[in-house]
This record gives sequence, C-alpha cells and structure tokens, in this order.
Amino acid sequence: MQVGATFAKSLFDEVTPTAMVWLRLTLSALILLAITRPRVRGLSRRDWLVVVAFGASLGLMNWAIYQSFARLPIGIAVTIEFIGPLTIALVTSRRARDLVWVALAAAGVVLLGLEPGRISVVGVLFALLAGVCWAAYIVLSKATGARWEGLDGLALASTVAAVALTPAAMAYADGLGSPHVWLVGLIVGLMSSVIPYSLDLVALRSIKSGLYAILMSLEPAAGALAAILILHEGLSVLQWLAIACVVVASAGATRTGKPEHHVPAESTPV
Repeated sequence: MQVGATFAKSLFDEVTPTAMVWLRLTLSALILLAITRPRVRGLSRRDWLVVVAFGASLGLMNWAIYQSFARLPIGIAVTIEFIGPLTIALVTSRRARDLVWVALAAAGVVLLGLEPGRISVVGVLFALLAGVCWAAYIVLSKATGARWEGLDGLALASTVAAVALTPAAMAYADGLGSPHVWLVGLIVGLMSSVIPYSLDLVALRSIKSGLYAILMSLEPAAGALAAILILHEGLSVLQWLAIACVVVASAGATRTGKPEHHVPAESTPV
C-alpha cells in the first residue's frame, strides 16, 4: 500500500492531491465493479447504511492522508495516522497495562514535534483525521464483510467514495488530462486500493479488529522506507526514533493483547 502512496505523491507536481485520490478511487471502483458485479436488490436499509458509511470513511481517510502527504514526509504522516489503528488494538484489548503502549505511541508522536525545523501543523491535523478515519474503516470494513458477499460491499463503498469526491476533484482537476497521470493512477489504484482493501475485507471476516490493527504495525516503517527508495525523502534520527516508538508500541500491544491460555490440570487416575 505504501509503495502505491509514494507513486501517488510523485505526481503531486502534476496533479493535486484531491484529484489524485479521486482518480485512484474511481479507477479502483471501476475495477471492483467489473470483477464483482454486485447484487443491489433485496438488501436491507441497514446493509446500505453500513456500505455508505464504509465508503464515506474510505474516501475521507484517503483524501486526508493525501493532504498530509502534500505537507509532510510519508513516514511521518503514516506514523501519526497509525494512532487510529493502535487505538482500536488497545481498546479491544481491555488491559490496563496496555496504557504503557499508549504512552509510548504518544511519545513517538511528540518526538516528531521536537524535530528542529518547521513541521506543518495542518499536515499533522490531516494525518490525525486520517487516523480517525482509519479506525472507522477497520470497524466498518468488518461490518461490511459480515453483511455483503464477496467483495460486493467494497466495490459499492469505493463507488460511494469516488462519487463523493467528484465535485472537489473537478474543481482541482489540473493535470487529469495527462495519459501518464491516468496510468500511474491505475497502478496506484491497484496497489493502494483494489489489492490491499480486498485482502483487508477477507481478513476481517475471520480475525478480530484489534488483531488486524496490530498486524498493520509496520505501516509507518514501510511508508518511510518506500518514500526513501522512490521519493528520496530522508528522515532524521529523531524521526526514525519516533517511528520506532509507534512500531514497538504496536508490537507490545500484540504481546499483552494475546489471550492467556490455561492448561487444565491432569486428572488423577482412579
């Protein structure tokens, strides 16, 4: 997913973040609709409410994080955004000792603000908004997977997200006439939407939301590495330390969040 994000950011000089995220979501929605041909009859109002909410969270999450990418290095933006999934993991664990991991993750975010030089407050706020939406995405993806067959719900949610962003994208559509932009948009749509979101939906049908959130713990580091390799976005030692704090907090939540298994005592032979 983060590799796709770096390709998307590489085009921000040619196309606005809003137009880029619209292109990504539109192309991914068209691909998913062609693959699934979702059934839309005989569904309850609740089914539609869930998929529309899922689409809204999907669209807002991607729009907000792309706005953050335009103002912050990808590694920093994803680190801040990851507070959303980490919160899901910790809330579902319901263990007081997990507050240690909350504090460590918070320390990582604070470290980002201690870096000498200027950091975009607006970029941070967009990343936090994306984090809230990421948490909602996890919950709603699981609910959608439970109510809709196959990838039908994801296809319709992606369509909702694309349609919702259309007015804003058309207002900032500079660069969308380039075939190169559309080609990269197709690649980004596959790498950052169709493949990962489909896998998310399938995975969340069989695992808990908290466990899924924990499995995303390497996203900040993956984002930073992808940005270094593709965009040459270097990070300072302090920024890498901040990312490490969030990743370690997630790993710690993984260990303390595991259920304890009690081995039954062996019965005494009579």
